[in-house]
Amino acid sequence: MTIETAFLETPIGTAKIVGDENGIQAVTFLDEKFPSSTKIPTCLQECISQLNEYFEGKRTEFKLTIHPKATAFQLKVWKSLLQIPYGKTTSYLEQSLNLGDQKAIRAVASANGKNPILIIIPCHRVLGSDGSLTGFSAGIWRKKWLLAHENPVKQESMF
Repeated sequence: MTIETAFLETPIGTAKIVGDENGIQAVTFLDEKFPSSTKIPTCLQECISQLNEYFEGKRTEFKLTIHPKATAFQLKVWKSLLQIPYGKTTSYLEQSLNLGDQKAIRAVASANGKNPILIIIPCHRVLGSDGSLTGFSAGIWRKKWLLAHENPVKQESMF
């Protein structure tokens, strides 16, 4: 299988999408600016389309085949991230408890930090137990943006 790569300009920087016919292997963000790919490999087209819909506010759930390279534990942790609904958050402690081992909190946090498929596997929805924005491999400012995008503050009428 040939590993393919495409770039997508987004409101939070350039996304680098990597995958092959088996699925998406990575969605990461670059600090350098790259133009969006003009020729998108067939195996990445649906991912690009769904990410565009997400950033346009038209998609709350991804329906893609993902194929991250990971340990069995990391896969278990990342699978649990897929259960966090759009617009909701959880804590590392809650995630550890849901996985059946409160003492695994550091290992769970470490696995979250190694998530290669950002946004699609929504590790940005995990907060510190006190609600703080802790850790995000693409930068805390991106995590803050993603959470605000998924849960915009609604202005209430004053009258």
